[in-house]
Amino acid sequence: MELYSTNNPHLRVTFREAVFQGLPPDNGLFMPVYLPRMPQAFIEQLYCLDFEEIAFQLTMTLVGDEIPEKSLRTILHQTLTFPAPVVQLNDKTGILELFHGPSLAFKDFGARFMAQVMAYFQQDASDELIILVATSGDTGGAVAAGFYQTPGIRVVILYPSGKVSPLQEKQLTALEHNITAVEIEGTFDDCQALVKKAFLDKQLRQKLRLSSANSINIARLLPQIFYYWEAYKQVQHLKQPIVFSVPSGNFGNLTAGLIAQQMGLPAHHFIAATNVNDTVPVYLKCGHFEPKPSVRTISNAMDVGNPSNFARMLRLYGSTWNIMRSYVSGFAFTDAQTRACMKETFEKYQYMLDPHTAIGYLGWKTYQEQTSSSAFGIVLGTAHPAKFQQTVEEILQCPIPLPPALKQLLDRPKHAIQMPANYSTFRKWLLDFGEKR
Repeated sequence: MELYSTNNPHLRVTFREAVFQGLPPDNGLFMPVYLPRMPQAFIEQLYCLDFEEIAFQLTMTLVGDEIPEKSLRTILHQTLTFPAPVVQLNDKTGILELFHGPSLAFKDFGARFMAQVMAYFQQDASDELIILVATSGDTGGAVAAGFYQTPGIRVVILYPSGKVSPLQEKQLTALEHNITAVEIEGTFDDCQALVKKAFLDKQLRQKLRLSSANSINIARLLPQIFYYWEAYKQVQHLKQPIVFSVPSGNFGNLTAGLIAQQMGLPAHHFIAATNVNDTVPVYLKCGHFEPKPSVRTISNAMDVGNPSNFARMLRLYGSTWNIMRSYVSGFAFTDAQTRACMKETFEKYQYMLDPHTAIGYLGWKTYQEQTSSSAFGIVLGTAHPAKFQQTVEEILQCPIPLPPALKQLLDRPKHAIQMPANYSTFRKWLLDFGEKR
């Protein structure tokens, strides 16, 4: 698999190099030089393939011989230990539940795959690898669970102080061992900027071996392609056009769906659903991309004002606004609309939505109303409502039993290093951290 930088098409690397570099030196993002289309026979046989086999055939087609077949099957077997079911609410709407993994969020798929791939490539390495990751909520918990106690790898998770839910914070800060949490006095965008600066710091990277576990890393992004195909398989028998509505923050999840479509996934359309951090929906309406400071909402994992994966979306469509908007519609919603949607869905279907999935559901309903679409909508259920227990219980006036994976974290103490959103401070700390083996 050959990849290029979104800032320089002539910069080429292998999959292994892209996984460990995280970011290209020119501050772009890695993208596959070529996206192969899956054969028609694969699509026709989807109904009789299990999730693991679908993932194997997709990965082999993309990665080729960089990972031997036997090793790849082992990686996927250890990654896909939980399902991704489509739960129908009515004859036109289904929720793709992506929260059955250890951290109860969709990012478990990418984090577990990436941890297994890195562990495979790391087998013969003599020096330790430090993973840097910025999180607005769910990424950190998934990465912590995915990399916990992985030999030869330490993880540093940066998260914005006071801007993640209490249970999300427990997932970041309670594990310890090879997981270190850094609580930044700022926003997610500040956390992401610190991570990016570290990767672009040539002197720092000469002293430390760094990689990223954000969706900027191609190994986090690729496995998110798997569940779009798995979802399509489950509704294929309906013989209706399929529209995916994706709650979006940093836009890795949507990008994975668009890549899946270019590989042959029969998706009719995609919806980019955001909270009031509406940079991409505004672009899709007027063709002007203007990053701005993020605004805090109850769907905090999507509070991103400058989504980094947008650069990949541009590459998929040749930076052509009109082409992109023919495949993707964008809608943004307020907290008040989100609360109302959660209440209405619970009253009508007795189904609990977390604030992020509710944004996706609103996106699908809006698209239906504006287009009178006869399609079947698949809303990506990105997190278990228990991850936002206090918010959901206040809105629905109904208790949410905690799943065992969260319950066992409650009594563990928080371990986090407090730090200002200052790169020189973070750099000095990171150098000291790297010396402590």
